[in-house]
Amino acid sequence: MYRKLFVFALVAVLLAALLPVQSFAQDDVTIRYFNFSSDPDHVEDLAAIVAAFEAENPGVTVEVTSAPFADYFTLLQADFVGGEPPDVFELNYESFVSYAANDVLLDLGSYLDAEAPYYPRALEAFQYEGQQLALPESFSTVLLFYNQDLFDQAGIDYPAPDWTWEQAVEAGRAISALGDDIWGLYSPIQFWEFYKKAAQNGCEFFNADMTESTINSEACVETLETMVSFLDDDVMPDPIELGGIANEELFAQGKLGMVVIGIWMFPVFAEAPFAWDVQLEPGMDQKAHHFFANGIAVAKDTAHPEEAAAWAEFLTSSEAAANVRIEASWELTALDQPEYFEAYLGQTPPENRGAVFQALESPVMPPVIERQNEMQDSINALLDAVVNGELDPASALESAKQELDALIQ
Repeated sequence: MYRKLFVFALVAVLLAALLPVQSFAQDDVTIRYFNFSSDPDHVEDLAAIVAAFEAENPGVTVEVTSAPFADYFTLLQADFVGGEPPDVFELNYESFVSYAANDVLLDLGSYLDAEAPYYPRALEAFQYEGQQLALPESFSTVLLFYNQDLFDQAGIDYPAPDWTWEQAVEAGRAISALGDDIWGLYSPIQFWEFYKKAAQNGCEFFNADMTESTINSEACVETLETMVSFLDDDVMPDPIELGGIANEELFAQGKLGMVVIGIWMFPVFAEAPFAWDVQLEPGMDQKAHHFFANGIAVAKDTAHPEEAAAWAEFLTSSEAAANVRIEASWELTALDQPEYFEAYLGQTPPENRGAVFQALESPVMPPVIERQNEMQDSINALLDAVVNGELDPASALESAKQELDALIQ
């Protein structure tokens, strides 16, 4: 740890000597930054980024506070209600729209360096009504993780980039045949997986002007039927068969051939006692991959907009911040700078880390409305009813349409 801290300190010193110093009109400014993603495993990593920023910007101090994700938005909302929001703060994409719609975020467009190397799609994700109301901080995606040993035992080829779900199910049957306690595939039946697979099948939750839900369309019903078929084909365990074991634990135990899960599991599975790799997720009519993103926003009423915007941009787009994140395996910066990721791509397992970036060629963002949590809870409850055999897919999505129409009125 002491060596790591020494390296971070050295980086800060070198940056102070080599990088151009930005001059602000007001000296000795303190910027309050509130976040959830550094808590609890990346406190030192964030401190290293802060040190690099402060070295480049004499007179500006970043005061960091953090909270676990479960508590974060309750505390952030309380700060706004109390009239003392942080100058800069973290928002996940799903929460961004609610804050943007309430007109509490600073438009960062005039502060943003025109050469800032963000992925254009990531930058667009945090625009609202023509304004850049946050900057993309990091991204993660979801891939198909597969147990190579089980594929070898079943005598079948490893997943290919162009696989369909039909091919995945066929492979799952072969793997399930290896034993009563072995399962072929796990892909959760919940809001996050449903909207993504719906996009693979050309289904939208809402019409173009957001006046009506289209979640009961034929394409959406077909999508949900496909997801449920994984259970019906007995290649995927239902909640009773899981017996309280998380799907990621089942994979780590070597009892699951394929699991659809996020790249944040790379370090978790690193010590698994079997060979594994990743591939692009299978598709339906087309490919679609999750694009989970966190953004950095600035309070509209901050007393220090220039300094706050400078910290937001440094945290999200500087080479110093990108290198710290990659070294620490702390999500990935949403930057179109391949050279930053050479070290990341060289880490194993998995061998096929390039799939992380190939997935960015077919990104899908979650449908977002102001009453986001209510929408997610409603859809998840109906999907649970389908899994439990209480509703068929068509009836569940007809109910979902009625509930979503009410939420967007």
